[in-house]
Amino acid sequence: MGNQQNSPILALQQQRLLLQMEYAAEKETYRQQTEQMGLQRKVKRGDAWWPVKMGKSYYNSLNQLVVEVHRQGDDNEEIEHNFEFGRPVAFFKSQGDPGKDQGNSKISYFPFTGTVSYVDGDRMVVAVPDNGHIIDVQSAENVGVQLFFDETSYKMMFEALDRVIRAKGRLGYLRDLFYTPAMKAESFSFSSLHFPYLNPTQEDAVNKVLRAKDVAIVHGPPGTGKTTTLVEAIYETLRRENQVLVCAQSNMAVDWISEKLVDRGINVLRIGNPTRVNDKMLSFTYERRFESHPDYTELWAIRKAIRDLRSHRKRGDEKYHQKLERLKERATELELRINAQLFGEARVIASTLVGSSSHLLEGQKFGTLFIDEAAQALEAACWIPIRRVSRVIFAGDHCQLPPTIKSFAALKAGLGKTLMERIVENKPETVTLLKMQYRMNEEIMRFSSDWFYGNQVESAPEVKYRSILDLDIPMTWIDTSEFDSPSEPLDASTPIFREQFVGESFGRINKAEAELTLLALENYFQKIGKQRILDERLDVGVISPYRAQVQYLRRLFKKREFFKPYRSLISVNTVDGFQGQERDIILISLVRSNDEGQIGFLRDLRRMNVAITRARMKVIILGDASTLTRHPFYKKLFDYIEAL
Repeated sequence: MGNQQNSPILALQQQRLLLQMEYAAEKETYRQQTEQMGLQRKVKRGDAWWPVKMGKSYYNSLNQLVVEVHRQGDDNEEIEHNFEFGRPVAFFKSQGDPGKDQGNSKISYFPFTGTVSYVDGDRMVVAVPDNGHIIDVQSAENVGVQLFFDETSYKMMFEALDRVIRAKGRLGYLRDLFYTPAMKAESFSFSSLHFPYLNPTQEDAVNKVLRAKDVAIVHGPPGTGKTTTLVEAIYETLRRENQVLVCAQSNMAVDWISEKLVDRGINVLRIGNPTRVNDKMLSFTYERRFESHPDYTELWAIRKAIRDLRSHRKRGDEKYHQKLERLKERATELELRINAQLFGEARVIASTLVGSSSHLLEGQKFGTLFIDEAAQALEAACWIPIRRVSRVIFAGDHCQLPPTIKSFAALKAGLGKTLMERIVENKPETVTLLKMQYRMNEEIMRFSSDWFYGNQVESAPEVKYRSILDLDIPMTWIDTSEFDSPSEPLDASTPIFREQFVGESFGRINKAEAELTLLALENYFQKIGKQRILDERLDVGVISPYRAQVQYLRRLFKKREFFKPYRSLISVNTVDGFQGQERDIILISLVRSNDEGQIGFLRDLRRMNVAITRARMKVIILGDASTLTRHPFYKKLFDYIEAL
């Protein structure tokens, strides 16, 4: 028995070691980027804005000192930046000239870090320490801002693991349950409820969630209505519980589920700021609600009085401390009152996994935690909110995008295995697979269903035969190896379909394949006809796993006159950038082309599953079959497409 008791704890200690490796790897990468990477490259990767114009600073409703930052420069639209709420940043100044790339010899950092509070297009609001340093930044020339190493998230994950390792009580029970195949997850037994607007597997999933005492998993393959099902499950849970906690790995996933819950008429309180800044999204954030509370004006006046008192303190003023204490007490009292009301009214508290450690949730307990996109979250991150709850519902798909991991060694040793995957293995009885998809033509879905979902996913009748052109073939593979025959004499104008490296860690690019991608789309557009594309607003996603290829493609599209009228209909991004989205037409540029059959991280087939299943009606893959089909998955995909 003793050994059985220890195994979850040993496994979690192992997990902690792997997280330590990941922490070290990420810190080292960050250090190298900061010290060695040229500024232009940081800007291109979306990790820095430079040059920026510093705007005004003021105190926000949460009493943080914040400063506005405006991105300058003209070629920003093709660069997706990585700044979002909660990420730490550092300000720097550069002695160089914004037009030229420099090494980092001339960059100096200001001695503090800030946190992103809000980003909207080319404007960002950053919370900074209230110690007078911000004046230096505002008065400096040639200022930039870059992402800083995210110490806090790791700190929260380590704390969560330590807490789980030591845990007794409910948290200890859940830990042992999740790790011990022999322990059975408990459930209530009551007869199934019927939901007229859900299909049978969605209905099963909601019933399983309602019956679960400990844990349930909603496994949603692409297009199967996972969010719809989850919203329904949350709605039904709220008929039995007063308040639930809803978390996800990324801010974007939290926004998405929050928005759907608000549409369903549920009062959501969002901790943190949304990635898409609009009034609808902002209206349910904690910050906006706090600000619009009737007591807020009084609180604001008191806070201002405290600041004035501090800055005009007179020597030998005996009453200073008494006055200050009185004001502080009153401010705290008001804050507590506003918070009690906001949290009292909300039925759903929504935040990222790391965000659930916010001081605002201090001491709060919930019956149920819902984790959306759970297959993309590190296990340690999931334990952060689990300590506040008595049961957990996971929703996601472990056959789609995995968590991002920088340390190859940690990945190989199993850091990439998520808590959701672990429970799917140990507790198959808690899982419901959603089996009816509403997005894709049958032939696009069929391959994914066979390879990833044991052939269990079916197409809803209304999408089964959807296509743009009559008698169209829904999937085509343009094999670039056929264009590249060295038997003919090569002159300088012959495009060579080979991958190349750009910068050392910036990635791979295949220029001829990028040109061909545009050509393939142009040909397809000509078959459909301009009028119809614009009338029906047929949208296109161009995907490449490699970031360098994505930026190269963006530049090509911008230059190509033919695509001008369709600008708003075409988006070019990495696989991760299309997470959770869909398009009528998808083109995928695979880039890899070499004699060794090396395919690098294309070996992570889950990315490919995501790329293919974004499409409703048409997928065009561009890739060198001779390189790729040495791998069984791509061989099977190539043969499948050839046979259509």
